[in-house]
Amino acid sequence: MKAAIGLVELSSIAKGIEVSDAMLKRAQVQMIVNRTICPGKYMVLIGGDVDAVNASVETGVELAQEEIVDHFVIPNVHPSIFPAINGINAIEELDALGVIESFSVASIIECADAAVKAAPVSLITVYLAMAIGGKAYVMLTGDVGSVKAAVDAGVNVIKGKGLLVNKVVIPSPRKEILKQWV
Repeated sequence: MKAAIGLVELSSIAKGIEVSDAMLKRAQVQMIVNRTICPGKYMVLIGGDVDAVNASVETGVELAQEEIVDHFVIPNVHPSIFPAINGINAIEELDALGVIESFSVASIIECADAAVKAAPVSLITVYLAMAIGGKAYVMLTGDVGSVKAAVDAGVNVIKGKGLLVNKVVIPSPRKEILKQWV
């Protein structure tokens, strides 16, 4: 069995709390993140085996109804996703910089997973909707060609949902612009 993660993002805090309870009761999953996010949204991120995560997310989506903002299940999540979400990916060398910005937390995690699987890049951070109006972004580094390929792969995930805000690839960024992340 492969390890999976699943996320349900809601527009209501009260419904988010109800959904998180139902998701935990539905299948044997582990709660990874269960909290409010800006602007007054709620996210439930769970992990476990693929079937359990699928069942839990399905339950969450059904219960959320019109309060659903976005959701996903990633069956084989890349191991660098969690350190990047927690802001602890140590980057030894900054080469080209890619930044992808989205209107949803769910889509940016899917985007980051697709990007890092598409090309040999390193995630710097996956920032989730706190104090930025509910948006989320991912930053990654590598050689220019790899960053372009990774950004394209990530953007394809977000564009398919209509949630892309913007994307950039900076071939030789000044190190000072990343002082808080690196």
